[in-house]
Formats: sequence, structure tokens, C-alpha cells
Amino acid sequence: MSTSSWASPLNDWSAAQYLKFEDERTLPARDLLSRVSLKSPKRIVDLGCGPANSTAVIESRYPDAQLVGIDSSPDMIRKAKATLPHLKFIVEDLKSYSPPEAVDLFYSNAVFQWLKKEERFEVVKRLMASQPSGGVFALQVPDNLSEPSHVLMRETAKSGPWAAKLASVGRDTFQTPQEIYDQLKPVSSRVNIFHTSYYHALENHEAIIEWVKGTGLRPFLDPLQPEEKEGFLKEYLKRLQGMYPSCVDGRVLLRYPRLFVVAVKE
Repeated sequence: MSTSSWASPLNDWSAAQYLKFEDERTLPARDLLSRVSLKSPKRIVDLGCGPANSTAVIESRYPDAQLVGIDSSPDMIRKAKATLPHLKFIVEDLKSYSPPEAVDLFYSNAVFQWLKKEERFEVVKRLMASQPSGGVFALQVPDNLSEPSHVLMRETAKSGPWAAKLASVGRDTFQTPQEIYDQLKPVSSRVNIFHTSYYHALENHEAIIEWVKGTGLRPFLDPLQPEEKEGFLKEYLKRLQGMYPSCVDGRVLLRYPRLFVVAVKE
């Protein structure tokens, strides 16, 4: 998928903004699914399905499974239903979601980073408890808080007239691989953790802003008035231009690290 607003103060996310980079955002969804070894799961839930780009990847591999997508964003669910009208999509809060039947595969593409750090793996373990032995929980999250795109975002937030408004904006760091392993191994027969860095060749520095507008930049922009947003984006762009060099063809490489976890229920 997708991203979602599970732990965000925002009421909704824009499916159209997110899908401006659909191919790039769907690539890790495919890479995550490629590490799932299940042959023919009966029931699958796409946690944080977004506009259904990840759900389509799952359906392509498992066309006979009962597949459901959930997301806390009504706009994402509207787009998902329009894209795959034959499937079931539900507006649900991940923190309180409980499936009515046992689920063979829980799949989550870029959602758990939005939960508070102490909540994330409590949710994972609660959902895994409902799975049959051999069931799989597969998740992927961005690991980009130390990337220039996000460091500069935070620096811009602290340096302008909007600093007071944005003082509490941000997301928790994600657990380390060992912390993840130690959380999941007691309930898993196998925990596979891997890390990949993608290098997306974007059109220019403005395209970096368009990318992060769909996800990480939203909590910084939404509290601001229009003139404040304009000033923030102008300053942020200037900082990006100073950090990301242009390539020989004028494009800009956006490095995007992601962390993957695939746990098999004991």
C-alpha cells in the first residue's frame, strides 16, 4: 500500500497525492510479499490498504483468497473501493481492529510507523494471537527519519515563525531489528528481518516535496495557515536544494530506506 493516519492528528489522507508516485510506492509492497512463503492462504487482511495499490499486488498472487483491506482514512477507502470494487474495504482503526475470523496472512505496507512506539508490537502480537499456527505477519515501514528529507523537514519546522505550532509534531523512531526480534520471537517459529534502500530518480527538488506531501510532510503542513505553508515550503525547498545534488539529466535521487519484517506464527 499505503500509508495511513493511525496515529496522526489528521482526519484524512489524500489518495490522489499518495498515488502521484504509485509505481515507486508499490515496489516495496511487492518486495514484502515476495518474502511471504504461504502457498494458498484462505484469509488475508491488508492492514492500512490505502488506495488499494498493495491490495492489488496481494490479489494478483493469491486470487483465490478471501481478501479484505482496512484503513483509517475514508478517502483511501473510497479510492480502494473504486479501484477494486469486487473486494471488501473497511474504515477501521488498527489499534482496535479485531478480525471476525482467523487470518492466515496479515500484511502491512507502511503503516506501523504512525503508531506510537509502545503500541506497535502490542498490536502485532494481539493480531498474531488470533492466527493459526503457520500464519504469517508481514510488515514494512519507512526507515527514513535520519534521511536529509526528514531531517530538513524537522529543521525547517524549528527555525521559522511556525515553530511554536509545530513543536510537538513528529513521529516516534522505529524499533531496532533486535528489539523487533525480541518482541516477536516468543510467539513466532521464525522472524525474518531485512532492510532495503531504494533510490528514486525524481524529476527535481520540487518532486521531493510532492512525494513527502503524501505522507511525512502532512503533519507539518496541516496545522499551518496558507501563508505559513507557503513560507515553510519555500524554506524547505531551499534546504533540499542545498542537500540533494542534481544528476546529469537534471533529476534528483531520493534515497529511501525501508525495514521489512516477516514473522511466522509458532
